[in-house]
Amino acid sequence: MKFDLMTGGLNWSQSAEIAQQLEQQGFCGMLFTEAAKVPWMMIASAAMATKSLEFGTGIAVAFPRSPMMSAQIAWELAENTGGRFRLGLGSQVKGHVERRYASQFHKPAPQMRDYVSAVHACLRAFRQEEKLHHEGPYYNLSLLPSQWSPGRHEFEDIKIDISAVGPFMCRVAGELCDGVHVHPMHSLHYLQNRLIPDVTAGATKAGRTLLDVDLIVPVFAIPGDTREERAVMLQRARTQIAFYGSTPNYAYQFDDLGFEGTTPKLGALMKQGDIAGLANTISDEMLAHFAVEAKWDDMADALLARYQGIASRVVTYLAAEDIHRNPSKINRWGEIARAVAAA
Repeated sequence: MKFDLMTGGLNWSQSAEIAQQLEQQGFCGMLFTEAAKVPWMMIASAAMATKSLEFGTGIAVAFPRSPMMSAQIAWELAENTGGRFRLGLGSQVKGHVERRYASQFHKPAPQMRDYVSAVHACLRAFRQEEKLHHEGPYYNLSLLPSQWSPGRHEFEDIKIDISAVGPFMCRVAGELCDGVHVHPMHSLHYLQNRLIPDVTAGATKAGRTLLDVDLIVPVFAIPGDTREERAVMLQRARTQIAFYGSTPNYAYQFDDLGFEGTTPKLGALMKQGDIAGLANTISDEMLAHFAVEAKWDDMADALLARYQGIASRVVTYLAAEDIHRNPSKINRWGEIARAVAAA
């Protein structure tokens, strides 16, 4: 099980600096989000500053980019990182795709199936396995003159992952992808009873097994030797879980665990702008399902106990913020990274 750090929104020099530190501390990789800034240049600067650290997007927004553009970016990053890059794609939500990116948003799971298939078609054409030809319900590609092909290189086996929460997208991940980005708000119950069965169903459809699909799992890991030391991260985790949980589509995450009615309550608080009320709604009992809280020396064992045999990679959701607040804490996070990777 590999141990990564989630980050984003950095300038190029910051990206290179933190990458060097993480590599020295024994982290396995960095997962770059796409929000206010695109991830590609951050990854390039981090890769040029390191030799072994692995990189991925978690996630890059798919639908505003053509499949060809995503394939070309992935191809170039794979070559220049020496194969240390994997492409993580996500659908985003309709409002952002249509109103922020001025792009088309259809039924997300079918559109993502077609999108990933189109990216695969581009990569096969880049490898000169076949002429570019993809005809789908949303994307059609048939033109790639030799002078516009990016040229072959030594690192052409590029892994493609997608974010997935609901059953349809999880089945797409199992059917077509190398990995699935699990939502940060998840419980073991959700993983074992919803996500894994759906990913397995998709894999079976394609003649594959769950072992063919990496589970990339962001985790609210909250280490600290006292409750006071963990207080800032605890509050941050409660607030973020509440924010995610206010979305009606995620109501079952609470309902499955016996916390019925939580999502409507969170939704009402969100409309009121009551951030404190949102966080306070997430009780200690709820938090124990969605976060991992432990002393520093116990955190690696706690993560292994929950995720070993399930996750291919665990990604620390809060570590970047904690290190930014307390730069010396990177040594403690490094101890966790090395222990998890060694196990």
